[in-house]
Amino acid sequence: MQGNTILITGGGSGIGRGLAEAFHKLGNTVIVAGRREAVLAETAAANPGMQFAVLDTANAESIAAFAPKILAEFPDLNVVINNAGVQRYHDFSSDSGLDEAGAREEIDTNIWGVLRMTDAFLPHLKTRADAAIVNVSSGLAFVPLAQFPVYCATKAFVHSFCLSLRHQLKGSGVRVIELAPPWVETELGATHPPEAMPSGSGTAQGPMPLDAFIAEAMRELESGDDELKVAGAKFLFAGGVSEKQAATFAMINH
Repeated sequence: MQGNTILITGGGSGIGRGLAEAFHKLGNTVIVAGRREAVLAETAAANPGMQFAVLDTANAESIAAFAPKILAEFPDLNVVINNAGVQRYHDFSSDSGLDEAGAREEIDTNIWGVLRMTDAFLPHLKTRADAAIVNVSSGLAFVPLAQFPVYCATKAFVHSFCLSLRHQLKGSGVRVIELAPPWVETELGATHPPEAMPSGSGTAQGPMPLDAFIAEAMRELESGDDELKVAGAKFLFAGGVSEKQAATFAMINH
């Protein structure tokens, strides 16, 4: 938890910023990356010593240009946290048609971003001691919330990818950690229409406050485990891997 050089995508706000500030306070070198330079600059200014760099993880060319520059500036980089994510509301029962641009953004960010960042940084991480890739999935990877069918499917991909990547990297010295948050109070869903907001038991209590989530997430990360489910994500995981899956799905989607 200390003495690391950590790159966090989507690090200017929400969960990314919370994790960045928590690791920064522990004395780690932290670089936050994302699309919005002004937000990144404000985050770094509020945390003297924190670094920032502009990156669009949905764009292959952006990652290809970004990786060598970051590694040249921070050769001790040993942890990459793939946190950047996009969530869009889709109602396939309506006659309005698919928001193809929105769905593509979710897939490009939540899936291709994780794949390309892993590919870009893994050769370097294999050369570092105590190296890790941390992929942020979601409790919705295990039981989907039907209002967000593409988002939930992308997070199920992240979970599955972590399992395969962890297996492939056994003996490499690079840990693969999955961090699955519950519904957290961030700007991720701030622009959703009212009908998109969860109403089922297990989510109706409202989002977990960001500060509370970060505190629990840091305790989970300190545990040394590779699959970390925080708060409500544990409920969804339990419902998703047992005979209770159908009941849990019905519970959060009525």
